[in-house]
Amino acid sequence: MSYYVTTPIYYVNGEPHLGHAYTTIAADVLARHMRQRGEDVFFLTGTDEHGEPVTQAAERLGITPRELGDRNAGRFRELARALNVTNDFFIRTTDPEHAEVVAEVVQRIYDNGHVYEGTYEGWYCPRCADFKTESELEEGNTCPIHKIELELEHEDNWFFRLASFQERLEHLYAERPDFVIPQNRYNEALSFIKGGLRDFSLSRARLKWGVPVPWDRSQVIYVWIDALLNYYSALAYARPGEDLRDRFWPATVHLIGKDILKFHAVIWPAMLMAADIEVPRRVGIHGFLLLGEHKMSKSLGNVIEPFRVVELYGADALRFYVVREVSFGSDGEVSPDGFETRYTTELANEYGNLASRTLAMIDRYRDGIVPEAPPDTALAAAFDQLAEVVRERLDDLELTAALDEIWRRIKELNRFVQEEQPWQLSKDDARAERLDEVLYALAEGLRVVSVLLHPFMPESAERLLAALGREDVSLDCARFGAVPGGATVGELGQLFPRVEAEAPAA
Repeated sequence: MSYYVTTPIYYVNGEPHLGHAYTTIAADVLARHMRQRGEDVFFLTGTDEHGEPVTQAAERLGITPRELGDRNAGRFRELARALNVTNDFFIRTTDPEHAEVVAEVVQRIYDNGHVYEGTYEGWYCPRCADFKTESELEEGNTCPIHKIELELEHEDNWFFRLASFQERLEHLYAERPDFVIPQNRYNEALSFIKGGLRDFSLSRARLKWGVPVPWDRSQVIYVWIDALLNYYSALAYARPGEDLRDRFWPATVHLIGKDILKFHAVIWPAMLMAADIEVPRRVGIHGFLLLGEHKMSKSLGNVIEPFRVVELYGADALRFYVVREVSFGSDGEVSPDGFETRYTTELANEYGNLASRTLAMIDRYRDGIVPEAPPDTALAAAFDQLAEVVRERLDDLELTAALDEIWRRIKELNRFVQEEQPWQLSKDDARAERLDEVLYALAEGLRVVSVLLHPFMPESAERLLAALGREDVSLDCARFGAVPGGATVGELGQLFPRVEAEAPAA
């Protein structure tokens, strides 16, 4: 079965921050998990390099939009590598192959009668590259996201007949109640549709930085039309000489932030319908990571630098923190203090120290060999159906809930070792059989949670599994008691060492 997951493509008008890392990490968790299940996975991320936000940012720096795109696209590639992300392709909307597909699809929309010439007037936010309705504006005609005052603008250009797709979109939502998740975002998108759709401009006359309109090369295609088509165009050229659209389209899930819901949950499916292309299976919406009152934004100057966090603490710590700290789908606060707390109490102590103690006891009491013993009945019951529950949570894009399920078992293992006290059992030869059972149970529990943690913290999970002598990360083996004793344990070192440095700077 094919599984195609995408992130939004990120504007190159600024360097990447933790908000960008968040979506990319989430997509990588899903991609890695599906590979554990043996699925045929394609994972796409990349950069959005056309339009007014990029043009204006380049002008401020005294360079061309192309130069800015080259510079910051490189930084987004570096971020993916730093985060240990396994994307199959990195698309740039300046790729000539992308432009060819955009022109082809937009021409098809035009040929199908869904485009006309007109004049648009509205409140335009250059940073969103979007016209705002009166109901979306905040006091003083300001953008609710970027907090800048907007001006009323008008322009002659080409329009997409979005309003004519209202009935088809309502039918889509009625037929597929999980098309947008979570439920509150589904309700929001459906409410927007039922509130009455308005046609919108498909092109821009005053801009030159973009893909030319095929039938009117004096204008360029609106940046959002261009950008949305990346999910479809990438499959046409990601692998030289191979068209992957038959294999992976429609997309299984588009992961996006809630601020671009309208484009992905309303405009995008309408565009695909207009071009006679199948709509994606699901759009998954996450909330904002907040520092103070606002989401992290380079333009607002409130960011946590992901490169610095990775440099100090490693990619796994950051990957764990953003999924663990904020319930996926909701807004939530992040902070340097919160990061430090999670790192010390959960990663270093609950997981890292448990692993170190278990391996040390196996080495000391059983000469480094995991004992052959039956699974502890109570612990086996606590682990029952864990892999199936994690699978269900991730199928529903409940990443934080899936991680919570795994972490509950880590806490259970810590409780188990404190109750059983293997260091006391080792002093009584009559309790040797029970010591074997306890040490096997600890090794086996650590193996199972590490297999399930692999999508979240791949490097740490692989290190621990290697130290346990059991490196298989397939989901089929994530069952307590599935692997017998007999493995020779190795050196682990500290999974999450104490960091003598400042906390990640806000």
